[in-house]
Amino acid sequence: MAYRILITDQVDREGVALLEAEPDLVVEEVPTLPVPELLERIPDYDAIIGRSATRITRELLEKGRRLRVVGRAGVGVDNIDLAAATALGIAVINAPAGNTVAVAELFYGAMISLLRHLPRAATSMREGRWDRSKLLGSELRGRTLGIVGVGRIGGEVATRAHAFGVDVVGYDPYVPESRFEVLRARRAPTLDALLEQSDIVTIHTPLTDETRGMIGRREIGRMRPGAILVNMARGGIVDDAALLDALHSGHLGGAVLDVFSTEPLPADHPLRSAPNVFLSPHIGASTAEAQRNVAVEVCEAVRDALLTGDFSRAVNVAAVEGPWHDPWRALRPIMGVTRRAAAVARAILADQGVTAVQRLTLRCAPELAGGREALLAAAALGALEDVVETERLNLINARTLAEARGMELAVGESAQLPPSTVEVSLRGAMQELTVAGTATVGAAPRLTRIGAFRVDVNVGGGPRPTLIVLTNRDVPGVIGRVGTVLGDAGVNIAEYHQARLSEGGEALAAIAVDGKADAALRQKLLAIPDVKSATIVCFADA
Repeated sequence: MAYRILITDQVDREGVALLEAEPDLVVEEVPTLPVPELLERIPDYDAIIGRSATRITRELLEKGRRLRVVGRAGVGVDNIDLAAATALGIAVINAPAGNTVAVAELFYGAMISLLRHLPRAATSMREGRWDRSKLLGSELRGRTLGIVGVGRIGGEVATRAHAFGVDVVGYDPYVPESRFEVLRARRAPTLDALLEQSDIVTIHTPLTDETRGMIGRREIGRMRPGAILVNMARGGIVDDAALLDALHSGHLGGAVLDVFSTEPLPADHPLRSAPNVFLSPHIGASTAEAQRNVAVEVCEAVRDALLTGDFSRAVNVAAVEGPWHDPWRALRPIMGVTRRAAAVARAILADQGVTAVQRLTLRCAPELAGGREALLAAAALGALEDVVETERLNLINARTLAEARGMELAVGESAQLPPSTVEVSLRGAMQELTVAGTATVGAAPRLTRIGAFRVDVNVGGGPRPTLIVLTNRDVPGVIGRVGTVLGDAGVNIAEYHQARLSEGGEALAAIAVDGKADAALRQKLLAIPDVKSATIVCFADA
């Protein structure tokens, strides 16, 4: 079945062409639609791609019953209800790298324009004047530039600063020290420390609950007298009223603003007449190159998400890092076995009468530590299979749904685990069960432990989507009788692994079979003498 994609807000054609070249994708381009019309159309689409003009609200997401992906041709996702999308299992994909150079270049163009009074100079010349004596400016060289947020755009600004002879200090609690070393920037321990030592402060952070109103009256008051404040990130990060007061009082020497709390900026807004302010109408990404780059970036990611299930570039999926060339691809096999290990543990506990899992604990080998959060999501997904009634249970919303059901989640690494191994423990109603597995690229995923028993059984997809787990007394004849029951039912055994703790004690069999097994077969297995329990796991992702 072909996937239908709605594209709006004039996304660059080069990106759209990538989607149109795929025979399994049906692309429809429309202008920015009024809300009622968009709500009426959205149920027919698997993905929507737009820019900032279209607001992706909870109502829209809920009406988009087929939606799997929302693409934003740009950096910010503040026009998208990210929490609602995550809860509904809808991937949100942006284009974080496409406009970095465009914004960094605009910063320096606007900064120099402000310091050298270029708008006034151009206006005076057009009006027939020669105001050279009134246009004494100042230089960037020798100033201290404080960058709030040293991600992609902040990093590009820092890199170019050295060419102007500018000293760079940055504040970002979410990046390692190595990032500052690469950028040759001093690290400010706090936002206040950055504000107090900078001649120019520029903001390059997303708009979130944490950053909304981050630069208010108190923060502006801590800035150096005569300092310049620049906001090219998002309106709402800077308190407009506090900024206006600081400009009129002379405490700030100027401001550069490309974004505003209300856009378009009202014609009578006081910022338009504030002293020594350079204003532009949210054009940070408005270059032909940037629009092409963000369109190609987001369309490629949406294509891969729909056609191959690659959600590595979704902002609401756990990031994956590691020593691999392609971390997401390298981790996908172990994510699959993690999901299946959790599904096995959940099914066995359910057969033991555990109706609710209270805690899920994931441990992984040290080399997998960069994917711990993604592995935890895969484990949560497996623990919820056949438990949660939703059409869109996936890696995006599994953790959210697990926590909503009261499941406590924990993740860590263990040097005691063999390479490429994960261990999933589920606990509920005074019972706990641990299942471990291993997988690498190109090798079949295998379970290596079920409870106290060491096993080695293939739980790959394709012809073997079902696993039968039996416990029995370790006495002669059980394996033969189990094989007879399965054979009489027309169920073919692909692998049969028998494990025991001691001779004559309790034993466990992990049996991979072709096709599916039903409840009636389980009852026949339980009727075999010396069989104590039987669990059938039909993997939902097979």
